[in-house]
Amino acid sequence: MPASPSTARAINDRLALRLLQQEGPLTAGQLKQLTGLSRPTVADLVERLGTAGLITVVGESGEQRRGPNARLYGIVAGRAHLAALDVRTEGVFVLVSDLLGRVLAEASVPIGGDTGTGPAVEQAVAAVERTAKEAGADRLHTVGIGAPGLIDPATGDLRDSGGLPAWHRNLAAALQERLPGARVTVENETNLAALAEQREGVARDRDTFVLLWLGHGVGAAVVLDGTLRRGASGGTGEIGFLPVPGTGSLPSATDCDGGFHSLAGAAAIGSLAADCGLPVPATMDGPGAAVVVREAVTKAASAAPGDGSATTASGVPSASAVSGGGSAEVVSGVPSASMVSGGGSAEVVPGIPGIPGIPGIPGVPSASAVSGDGSVAAASVVPSVLASAAPGDPSPAAASGARPASAAPGDRSATTGPGAQTARPVSGADAASAVAGTDPASAVSGVAPTQPVSGALPASAVPGDHPAGRFLHLLADRIAVGVASVVAVLDPGCVVLGGEAGQAGGAVLAGLVEERLCRMSPLRTQVRASTLGGSAVLRGALLTARDRAQDELFAPPGPS
Repeated sequence: MPASPSTARAINDRLALRLLQQEGPLTAGQLKQLTGLSRPTVADLVERLGTAGLITVVGESGEQRRGPNARLYGIVAGRAHLAALDVRTEGVFVLVSDLLGRVLAEASVPIGGDTGTGPAVEQAVAAVERTAKEAGADRLHTVGIGAPGLIDPATGDLRDSGGLPAWHRNLAAALQERLPGARVTVENETNLAALAEQREGVARDRDTFVLLWLGHGVGAAVVLDGTLRRGASGGTGEIGFLPVPGTGSLPSATDCDGGFHSLAGAAAIGSLAADCGLPVPATMDGPGAAVVVREAVTKAASAAPGDGSATTASGVPSASAVSGGGSAEVVSGVPSASMVSGGGSAEVVPGIPGIPGIPGIPGVPSASAVSGDGSVAAASVVPSVLASAAPGDPSPAAASGARPASAAPGDRSATTGPGAQTARPVSGADAASAVAGTDPASAVSGVAPTQPVSGALPASAVPGDHPAGRFLHLLADRIAVGVASVVAVLDPGCVVLGGEAGQAGGAVLAGLVEERLCRMSPLRTQVRASTLGGSAVLRGALLTARDRAQDELFAPPGPS
């Protein structure tokens, strides 16, 4: 059945508004060309949208033509003001933008752990009101909130979760009460980070991917066929509770201690760094973990030798290190086939089971370990990771019997308490740093933006005999255990290492994880480092608020 005239007008209006949003100011002629509509129809919609206060003349085109230059029409950015909040364990980040997403004002408000629920909510709401006033917004149209914890898919409310501040759950209702007419929505922080990566980050070319958040805690977001998946109870991606080997215990329904969080959360990263002899900040939250990882990448790059004499953290030399008949003795792991090419042999020393830093993981050597003319004798081990200094020395040997620096079995010091797997505190150094009027992705969570170290240090060149290199190898081992479980179930084809620590690790950490993953799983998976890092949550909250506001403002009117 053909659309009614009013419906057709609404569809055309919405199409034109989307084009103006995506392309910027356009002339009527450009709108005609892009929409395929007739000149009279375009003239009608331009007049209609102008009367509604949605578009206005913003200038003139510079086209060479007879008569006056054509008018340029653009969306009225001040037609609505939006707020985005990144709610954390110990504070909140706030920004206010116009309808096009341009940041007008922002603030960072720490909230102490001993602050009562009522005063904490009041501080957060007051921060939103102050920021809106700074931005010149008389009222807020839409507010998007990113918070740790589970979102009830039926009600959209933040569910009660042990270990998270009670004021988190009361904030949305308080904002709705104090901001009459505003639309307030809450979403899990990791889900918002994934939306930001999908729209503006490293996953723009992927319809299916998983974001692994590495910050104060660990979490994951799943995007399948372009759609964010939340699960029956809103708990998709609560990977901190994932049972994994090497933690000495199992998680419970109320405590992620013993789950993947105990291997890859900020406290665990700090403990691993200390074991490797690296300096650790006093506060091991998301920004603290980022400092540790970023400095390790820098030190490993400067320590990478040019003669290939270094071995990896697990004692595995690079494939080319034993080519030409050399032999290699591996303390923990199984060499690949290329290690024994040319007739070399490789022997796995029994009695050192498991991935370095994750004791007691049974397994078998990979098929490639026994291909070619070489032979391999394996104990109960998983295939170790092949990453070493540049080749050149044909006769490296692992430190036989050396114990990798790691937490002992049963050591649960890497946890941070119930429910902490997704909470990220604001450290004393935290400050929202996006410049008003610029891309709000520049607002960072306590750590200066760090671009991935693309190509600066290949995974195979990370020196395992250097404390920083050993730390990166062991951290990659740990991360790969959780990622491999996700890949085996979802086969996403791409995993993004997000959060402050994921961004700080850049291409170096991503490359090490991908290298291990390709040995642990038959499913080909790219591992990429986030370019948004901790700012992804705030950016995702803003994108969500903008989409909702535009959906309402650009929606077809009622029947006429």
